[in-house]
Amino acid sequence: MGIDSVSILGGSGFVGRHLTARLVACGLECRVVTRNLHRHRAIQAGGGVTLVEADPFEPGQLESAIQGTQAVINLVGILNESGAKEHFKKIHIELGNRVVDACKDTGIDRLLHMSALNANEANGPSVYLKTKGEAENRTHTLGQPQIKVTSFRPSVIFGPDDSFFNRFAGLLKTVPGPFPLACPDARFSPVYVGDVAAAFADSINERKTWGKHYQLCGPRSFSLKELVEYTARHAGIRKQIIGLNDTLSRLQAKVMGMMPGRPFTYDNYLSLQVDSVCTNDGLAELGVIATDIDAVAPYFLAPLAQRPRYQLLRRLT
Repeated sequence: MGIDSVSILGGSGFVGRHLTARLVACGLECRVVTRNLHRHRAIQAGGGVTLVEADPFEPGQLESAIQGTQAVINLVGILNESGAKEHFKKIHIELGNRVVDACKDTGIDRLLHMSALNANEANGPSVYLKTKGEAENRTHTLGQPQIKVTSFRPSVIFGPDDSFFNRFAGLLKTVPGPFPLACPDARFSPVYVGDVAAAFADSINERKTWGKHYQLCGPRSFSLKELVEYTARHAGIRKQIIGLNDTLSRLQAKVMGMMPGRPFTYDNYLSLQVDSVCTNDGLAELGVIATDIDAVAPYFLAPLAQRPRYQLLRRLT
């Protein structure tokens, strides 16, 4: 008998919203654990989803929130530290430990964990990648032998409501003059959020995925400069992109890391020193056909009046 109910941490985020919709479409009951119930009530609109308010760092609350479901998915992660670098450790490592403990305490023996491409506890160039690597390692080792763990390591994830293409589109519109780009030669293999959701959903009841670590990438690799130029082109923005050398990239990271919202930090710079491209095709292993950026990104980057759905509505009205 397969799993038919799952608790999701991070279910209100970008990947979480797409994954929840996918799981519901597959017939699973989803319980989204959130610290702010009222902010995310819209998630329940389509049915099949229950919101449960809990602070996973408070004793007993996470156990109570996931009790009665058959699997847990941990999607929680941050790209930028908030204040002290201990924040990375709290969100990635401490929370990961708590999720494993909560699964053991409630008798849940299936856990899917979101990691990151290049996550490496020993040799990660940034605190982000080190803590992501440690969290992934701990989730697998501490869960044994009771918990069957599968982890996923995506490159940058894109989709209509992403914070990659859309963020650069916003910056390109607001930054006057030429656009200075740090680490222009850093490489990515952007992976579609729908494919990531499929990888998770298709793995829940698959015994062959137990104990595995899957790298998730799209079918093509690009430099960061190529992706920003792609964004500008499809968003209809005429802008010169100027790639910064290493010295200026470091300087930009240090300056922007002190700005409100910390849009680009020195730790982000360090993460970009390792190309975010796959050495193994995890999507293919899971039977998921990777979606190219050309199949999705041009449609959500285009100015509203040029989008196919908008043009169709105009013809119908």
